[in-house]
Amino acid sequence: MPGIVGLVTRMSRQWAEPQLLRMVEALRHETFYTTGTFVDEAAGVYLGWAARKNSFFDGMPLRNEQSDAALVFSGQEYPEPGIIRQLKDRGHALQPDDPSYLIHLSEEDSTFPACLNGRFHGLLVNQTAGAATLFNDRYGMHRIYYHESKEAFYFSAEAKAILVLRPELRRVDPRGLGEFITCGCVLENRTLFDGIRILPPASAWLFCNGSIARKGSYFRPKEWEEQSCLEPEPYYQQLRDIYTRNLPRYFNGHERIGMSLTGGLDTRMIMAWLKSPPGSLPCYSFGGMFHDCQDVLIARRVARVCGQPHEVISVGDEFLSQFPYYAERAVYLTDGCVDVSRSPDLYVNKRAREIAPVRMTGNYGSEVLRRTRPLRPNYPTPAFKPTDPMAALFSQDLQPHFRAARQTYADALQTHPASFAVFRQAPWHHYGLLALEETQLSVRSPFLDNDLVRVVFRASDSALTNSDTCLRLIADGNPTLRRIRTDRGLNGTSKSLFSSANRGLLEFLFKAEYAYDYGMPQWVARIDHLLSPLHPERLFLGRHKFYHFRVWYRDALSKYVQEMLLDPRTLSRPYLERHGVERIVRGHLKGNRNYTTEIHKILTLELLYRLFLDAR
Repeated sequence: MPGIVGLVTRMSRQWAEPQLLRMVEALRHETFYTTGTFVDEAAGVYLGWAARKNSFFDGMPLRNEQSDAALVFSGQEYPEPGIIRQLKDRGHALQPDDPSYLIHLSEEDSTFPACLNGRFHGLLVNQTAGAATLFNDRYGMHRIYYHESKEAFYFSAEAKAILVLRPELRRVDPRGLGEFITCGCVLENRTLFDGIRILPPASAWLFCNGSIARKGSYFRPKEWEEQSCLEPEPYYQQLRDIYTRNLPRYFNGHERIGMSLTGGLDTRMIMAWLKSPPGSLPCYSFGGMFHDCQDVLIARRVARVCGQPHEVISVGDEFLSQFPYYAERAVYLTDGCVDVSRSPDLYVNKRAREIAPVRMTGNYGSEVLRRTRPLRPNYPTPAFKPTDPMAALFSQDLQPHFRAARQTYADALQTHPASFAVFRQAPWHHYGLLALEETQLSVRSPFLDNDLVRVVFRASDSALTNSDTCLRLIADGNPTLRRIRTDRGLNGTSKSLFSSANRGLLEFLFKAEYAYDYGMPQWVARIDHLLSPLHPERLFLGRHKFYHFRVWYRDALSKYVQEMLLDPRTLSRPYLERHGVERIVRGHLKGNRNYTTEIHKILTLELLYRLFLDAR
């Protein structure tokens, strides 16, 4: 996704500047991107960036009045309204929506960048001292990759910009590969590429005279973990006050904002308190090819109650006809951080950009406000967890790495549940999808607001093990929205027998769709194959999801799957068992077996190898 790139080195400008230009070009993915460079030869800083036109950080670098300090910032910051006013009172000339307040804040506030709120990274250069500070947000959600060599310290928003200069790094890290296959993402601060790491969350790394001087951090999770616990009612009042006070910040700026509405609680909480004038907020939902899913049906009702327009962005034949492009593009743009099952998200976000260049979402709401971690029996299933790969599919050499991945995950669980959600699950598991979406537009969410997350750390377990807090927050903002059931049938007020039955039916359909698409046992797949002339998939699919890869791989995408996975190049990969691959492909395409998740993984890894590793 757009961001900064660069190197810090003691090598000559003649050596460093051409490398910088190649790194910048590696981030230029779209015609609506702008790019630029900044060089401080004395400090050994060679810095570039890619940004979406007219976005918050279009127009870098930022300079102070004395022109002895410069800041290149990427991402979005949501400041206290009083900050801008205070800086103006101190004589700084600032225009509305002008990001230059950040360079002045870096001089006025000694805690910078700890005082920032949002998802971001940047490099602050003190040209007088010959020093520079590389920093990122406290969650690590606006990622920075880095590589240290004897010639330079390389950093980039995307790993590919480092790989283009250091071809010797185009080799897979076996531990990262084991984690990706087992958990769906690489854990801790590793990557899929041996020798490339990720800047830890809340980093502030100091460089002096062309080399690294200190790897510092401006925030520790214990600062929030060690707060005193609040009783349920005081907790709710603080949460409500902070949420309603800070929500307007996320709708500031000169760019048009579109509301990505779902049938769940998180976007409903936003709509309940937004109070936008009728017709001023374009709303949309993502739909499929079989039915209007629950997201679409309920989002329409929510938009109607709020007096806002609503439209559906559908995934159907057009997407399927271009699946090879979107699959390859999804893997390439995210450096392999998402699998090909996320390719529909690239398609719909590209369409969403035509509505508005900023997409407001309820992302991270459930992770922050409702515990999804299995510390106690009544906690729901976590958003990501290790799964045992199919034994006959992967080489025995990978088995130790699969076991290590499960142990790393288990160790990561041994922390405060809120810390697991925002400092591990979010930057490890959710990052890939965010990176993919942000190649097309700016994604915003109020649920990683620093003030909000800080108060959630003070909640008791009872306040976070159900949806009562969220429902109450909706009711306080808009009682009518509280009465509309959710996509899973959670009814705002009714306790009737009909309401309970309706919720039970929706919950059954939700689980049935997952089972029919991804979790279908092999014996059921054989029965489904016998019934295929009756198209039983139309009964279950499309009720909740807008993509249906089991039947897509079997039917519309069967030729692509066969050509890719039975290709001799694929079958010769050292991490795969050839006969296992052949068996799952032929069984799935015949229709009497279900290997959807296995095909996701193999396709993704094959594209990763072809795009990044074979290129060595």
